[in-house]
Amino acid sequence: MNVDTSLMENHLKATLYTDGASLGNPGRAGVSFILYTLERDLIKKGSQFIGWTTNNVAEYIALIYGMQEALGLGIKELICYSDSELLVRQLKGHYKVRSEQLLLFYNLVKHLESLFTTVKFCHIRRDDNVEADKMAKEAAKGG
Repeated sequence: MNVDTSLMENHLKATLYTDGASLGNPGRAGVSFILYTLERDLIKKGSQFIGWTTNNVAEYIALIYGMQEALGLGIKELICYSDSELLVRQLKGHYKVRSEQLLLFYNLVKHLESLFTTVKFCHIRRDDNVEADKMAKEAAKGG
């Protein structure tokens, strides 16, 4: 997808919606991200089949992909929305990361977070994440 660079010239702040899906948990998995300006103009979106894994791993990988895209576009302040309560609560420090596998992804997210001026993680209902959810499920089927 082409990025409208004129959107980025005056927008160093963005919102990121992510979702990960696993068909079977573990099963075929897909991830998606959607980046918007604060005015809700689309910056970039993407989805990808990521192989066979759990839903929780897919949620983390979706967030990582989205954060990497935001960094590559020069975004400095990011508000991240996810319908994964576990992911958001772990990243906010409310839940301990007990899984060694998830700890690897958690640490990567924390590293990426340090490269922004500010990052905020917000839990949303699945109903408020419909497009990212649909894209992740389609990606999970496509591999």
